[in-house]
Amino acid sequence: MKTFKLYSLEVLEGETSVEIPLEDGLILNKEDDHSTWLIEAYSNLSLYDFFKKIQDENREVIAEVVITKKENAPAYFQTRIVSLLKFDNHISVLLEGQMRRNKSDYSELLLENLLQKGFEGQPLLMEFKDKIKSKPKLKISKP
Repeated sequence: MKTFKLYSLEVLEGETSVEIPLEDGLILNKEDDHSTWLIEAYSNLSLYDFFKKIQDENREVIAEVVITKKENAPAYFQTRIVSLLKFDNHISVLLEGQMRRNKSDYSELLLENLLQKGFEGQPLLMEFKDKIKSKPKLKISKP
């Protein structure tokens, strides 16, 4: 198993996303036959009902995570909540799932996003070059 610091976490559902403020967090690559990852986030108590509803409905969600430092490209995981614990002022949520897109797919996601926004020709190329350098977060929808 390999363990990394969780720098940021967003939960994506269709066209909406919820940025999860982190007190602390880890992401673990279990390195098993199913390419399973675990994401543990220690966050604000106010998000308990949000995660509880997802857990009760046994829904999958896309987790957009940045590992170790903000300069890293986000990675996307198809996940389910396997544990949700409530403390006095915080919660711990444990997500389990598989990586959906790896870092090498960022260019493809970015291009799709820009095309959906109507860019074409030279403006598309200029916007693509600018965004590939700044690596903004992309909103993707579930498959």
